[in-house]
Amino acid sequence: MSLKRVGLVAIGRNEGDRLRQCLLSVIGKAARVVYVDSGSTDGSIELARSLGVDIVELDLSTPFTAARARNAGFARLLQVDGQIEFIQFVDSDCEVVEGWLNFAQRELEAYPDVAVLCGRRRERFPEQTIYNLLCDIEWNTPVGETKACGGDSMMRAKAFQQAEGFNPTLIAGEEPELCLRLRQKGWKILRLDAEMTWHDAQMTHFSQWWKRSLRAGHAYAEGAWLHGREPEHHWVRESWSIRFYGLLIPLLALSLAWSTKGLSFLLLGIYPLVAYRIYRRVQQELKSKDAVLYALFCVLGKFPQLQGQIQFHLGRLLTTPGFSRVQGSSNPHLLSPESAIARIPQPWHNKASVIEPLIDRCGVNVQA
Repeated sequence: MSLKRVGLVAIGRNEGDRLRQCLLSVIGKAARVVYVDSGSTDGSIELARSLGVDIVELDLSTPFTAARARNAGFARLLQVDGQIEFIQFVDSDCEVVEGWLNFAQRELEAYPDVAVLCGRRRERFPEQTIYNLLCDIEWNTPVGETKACGGDSMMRAKAFQQAEGFNPTLIAGEEPELCLRLRQKGWKILRLDAEMTWHDAQMTHFSQWWKRSLRAGHAYAEGAWLHGREPEHHWVRESWSIRFYGLLIPLLALSLAWSTKGLSFLLLGIYPLVAYRIYRRVQQELKSKDAVLYALFCVLGKFPQLQGQIQFHLGRLLTTPGFSRVQGSSNPHLLSPESAIARIPQPWHNKASVIEPLIDRCGVNVQA
């Protein structure tokens, strides 16, 4: 099957050999490959150039986000090839599995109401560290129609443009937020029972896991703040769960310790009970040891996630709001310099003269 209608956007920063493996897994398979670099200092740009892919360098004066990088890569694809109909997004610490691009294209052609397809992302070395293993468990999401995708997915260009792309201000959780807006417009999101990518987390320290969990908490808080109202109640339940287990239980145990002569510390017994409940839920799918580790870290994760939630709300209250409405855009969450995708008119074909100035407004340096 011809992949002339499939373009690929890889994003990254200082990924080294992982970037090489990522690009080699897709060069010659997708019609166009665009690498978006977020300020690498390890020679990533020179490496990508040596492999012959299109390069977009993000402006260093504007804060980097994965969403901003993907938007810039999408705009570049449309500039160089107006025939692109499907875009595979991939993080540059991942390799695309042989056959996935063909399979995903066939599925999108067969189901015109589907905007996003994702498959199984697997961790390449789950046995090396606990944290790699936790990532691999997290990647194994249910098959079928779903509410969201992750960073690796194939999207229909028409739907992506209709939803005005990713919200470039989000530091995490940008994929579920985009999927929410796509579903509001009538599109579907599918998780296929197929191998999609190999991910190399290289997560070896507890501090890396903590930071990742912190970002997740930030994403939950911001997602609930943006879309927590009816009918979605986006990440409201998750945010309240973080506050309950990460803040309320310890606060009650400590504040009531004097008046209860220490009996309030029995409240902390809720944590092993919750961990056991999680263990029971996943023990049929995982090895017993892996299920125990997963359950324990799910409970422990409430604390860095609470830190992320606090950081988001403090930032929202103490600084100028980060979101402003773009004139002429129906999406109130896109900032003006990043809204190039929202300004690309239809039809897209042969509109390079229109797209070029929009890329300039993204704050990028484009190289062929």
